[in-house]
Amino acid sequence: MNIFLGLIGVAVGALMVIKTEWLLSAFGRSSWAEANLSGSGGTRTLYKLIGILFIIIAMLAMTGMLGNVVLGIFGRLFVAPSQ
Repeated sequence: MNIFLGLIGVAVGALMVIKTEWLLSAFGRSSWAEANLSGSGGTRTLYKLIGILFIIIAMLAMTGMLGNVVLGIFGRLFVAPSQ
């Protein structure tokens, strides 16, 4: 089941990267992205970055490494202080 959902996630992320113009016409421009990411193509860059992030997260989930990565990043927030 993880492999199936991971492949769907990779496909959705790839479509976000490939069909950026469709996303731009469907959802419009982001003023934050236009101001902070590479000039007039900032929203396109944001959509592509979100798609790549989606692919990476789906691959981590598909291989079973997502939990380890999340714990490695945020694990110290949930550790009880030692006495």
